[in-house]
Amino acid sequence: MSKFYKALLVSAFVWPLLPGAARAFDDGASSLTANLKRIAVQYNQNSVSNRGEDAEYPGTFTSDEQELVSFVFDGNLEYNMQKAVWLNSLFMEYGKSKSTENGTTTKSETADKILLTTDYTLKMWELNQGFVGPFANLGYQTEFTTFEDEDGKKYRTKILRGKTGLKLYEGEFFKELYIAAVEEADFTYSGTNMKTAGELGYQFEYGLREGVKFVSNGYLRKFFVYDKYRNTDFKYEAETNNRLDVAIIGGLSFAPFINYKIAKTRGASKYRSNKIIGLSLGYETDYKFW
Repeated sequence: MSKFYKALLVSAFVWPLLPGAARAFDDGASSLTANLKRIAVQYNQNSVSNRGEDAEYPGTFTSDEQELVSFVFDGNLEYNMQKAVWLNSLFMEYGKSKSTENGTTTKSETADKILLTTDYTLKMWELNQGFVGPFANLGYQTEFTTFEDEDGKKYRTKILRGKTGLKLYEGEFFKELYIAAVEEADFTYSGTNMKTAGELGYQFEYGLREGVKFVSNGYLRKFFVYDKYRNTDFKYEAETNNRLDVAIIGGLSFAPFINYKIAKTRGASKYRSNKIIGLSLGYETDYKFW
């Protein structure tokens, strides 16, 4: 394990327990909340640009134009202290379609991700709403199914990703806005491939009127250093997910949405994008332990 990950593990798991950080665990107000941010079923249409140009793309960037149903789960356990916030999150999505044309059956995936993260943020500068502070984040990304690479073998995404940087949290409109240095350990193929990147990310919410809000989240990740050469490694990748939540009753909502991903790999001559447009039926709630 690299020195970066050793330091990050200390930051994410041990740092909250050290004497120097004890002020974050003092007798001030604290709370523990389980947030089901979204569980949804989506009907959507998927399209990929430049699909016939290059073969050096993994996963969902190889799917063709399809209409399908997909599923999303997004939840976390939030420990909110006087001087810090500790989040443990799970995000899952999966979408698959099957079509037959001229006797040929094609199966495509438009979404396949499992992301488990732990995130620790210090409340360094308090704002009128929210705060700004340094953070450390450790995540593991994988997927439900394997994919076939150009060598004909099947692989499953397995990435350990660490981030450290500066974050705005729970602002008036930006629920998260951060800049971070990123280190990845990619175990997808034989032999670990270490990668270094920079990342910008956000979560945005804006209430248009009672019962209607615009929700958006996304990131831009640019890679600078690689330990090994793999033609399917991303040079950059970006994603934005946007929806208009319309409350129906309780935590149930209806939402038209548009998601857009763009990336370019080291072995490709052109970028490739994936656009998904659709409708979703979702549910959100939370439970406060104290």
